[in-house]
Amino acid sequence: MADDLILEIVTPEKMVFSEKVEEVTLPGTEGEFGVLRGHASLLSSIEIGEMNLTREGKKSFYALNTGYVEVTSGKVTVLVESAERSDMIDKDRAQRAKDLAENNLARIAKEDADFEVMRAALLRAITRLKVADRS
Repeated sequence: MADDLILEIVTPEKMVFSEKVEEVTLPGTEGEFGVLRGHASLLSSIEIGEMNLTREGKKSFYALNTGYVEVTSGKVTVLVESAERSDMIDKDRAQRAKDLAENNLARIAKEDADFEVMRAALLRAITRLKVADRS
């Protein structure tokens, strides 16, 4: 048990994933980082991006929204607004979201209060499309 690394992915709605993994790579706000068994404890914020994990020698990919991660020697707890596994992403919906965000961004100035909201929506849609292609 001491050699196990448990990964939990939690959103406000549900526990998305809770199993043993060999490794996990996360999109931290200071850059991507990987976690293996015995990793030093840390707390980090998570950016919109791709997370991958290896379980039983097989990689899985998730599109993450913003949140936080806590790493201890035997557990990684990812608390994010949303997490979607690559094979569960609706590509048509993600493409429509990308198109809408691009259109909205083209119509507003960078100084507009909604600019960052639209930029984040675009980044989420692009991430979802990229991750969906990994299934």
